[in-house]
Amino acid sequence: MSKVILSVRNLHVRFSLRGRTLHALRGVSLDVYDGESIAIVGESGSGKSVLNKNFIGLLDKNGEIPEGSIRYYGMGDKMRHYSAAGQDENGDYIDLAQLRKNVDWLRIRGSEICMIPQDPMTSLNPLKTVGWQIAEALTLHRGMKGKMAHEEVIRLLEDVRIDDPERRARQYPHELSGGMRQRVVIAIAIACNPRVLICDEPTTALDVTIQAQVLDLLRDIKKKYSLTVIFITHDLGVVANIADRVAVMYAGDIVELGLVDEIFFDPRHPYTWALLSSLPQLGVKGEELYAIRGTPPNLFQEITGDAYAARNPHALVIDKRELPPYFDVSPTHRARTWLLDPRAPKVEPPKAISKLKELGGVSRG
Repeated sequence: MSKVILSVRNLHVRFSLRGRTLHALRGVSLDVYDGESIAIVGESGSGKSVLNKNFIGLLDKNGEIPEGSIRYYGMGDKMRHYSAAGQDENGDYIDLAQLRKNVDWLRIRGSEICMIPQDPMTSLNPLKTVGWQIAEALTLHRGMKGKMAHEEVIRLLEDVRIDDPERRARQYPHELSGGMRQRVVIAIAIACNPRVLICDEPTTALDVTIQAQVLDLLRDIKKKYSLTVIFITHDLGVVANIADRVAVMYAGDIVELGLVDEIFFDPRHPYTWALLSSLPQLGVKGEELYAIRGTPPNLFQEITGDAYAARNPHALVIDKRELPPYFDVSPTHRARTWLLDPRAPKVEPPKAISKLKELGGVSRG
């Protein structure tokens, strides 16, 4: 592994809603390595987007971080010129969990860590041309204006594989297809020259053919601009195509973490088994597709033990009493389940996991 660029430790996030408290993140710890592609997967409400919003200071106003740290190590020599809240006294990192003022976030958001939103149509200004919107990012983050900015806009549109960039730069978002709008959003993100790129379900609204094109584009962009990429997704096909590592989230915590091959071919957490078993590719003709029974726990209430215990057909008595620690499967693979305890009974993964190994993984196309 290369050096760590983002280090999350024991991160808790709570939201106040109508006099009640929702515990959205429950002690998340995660290292993101410089230059890697890491996918964060899980059901809706598992905490994927909440976790990543903390990296760019977009936590909702009713949210707070009562405990934990998010150390960002990517600024290097630029740390000397900044004096921000959360800055390490040795100048090695900034603790993003300590930033409160917008002036401090402006040094991080965009120029260091940038996000590609899920729906490009709602993130682009319908009253401005796409060229103007890309140029705005160049002016704010790189100080470019006039002819220099225009030439860079054209180059960026070429980089994201938009044909006839001169004409497209003069068009408005509604004049472009969904795939082109997604490419424009990617152009705006890389125009900021960030170190870390967060992709929030970047292919959800696209058809399968365009999805494959956008994923191929993101791979090339990552390599050309030396980016660290974080994917938020529930689409395991995207994970198989793009990720180096995978973090599986459930009920505000990471329950399994490993290299993409380890997660697909040697998963150890029952929730990961269930997610993989739900893949349509593993269905049997004439039979119902597998579905995870039950619902995620209520995060307004205190959770005792393993949050997945109520839905886990292999749950042990201790699962309902005590939160399992992480057990190391390999130097790069760990899972939070009591089934990995040496004292636990031997439980074989579902047949779908063996079938997945036979198929050689999951792919698009």
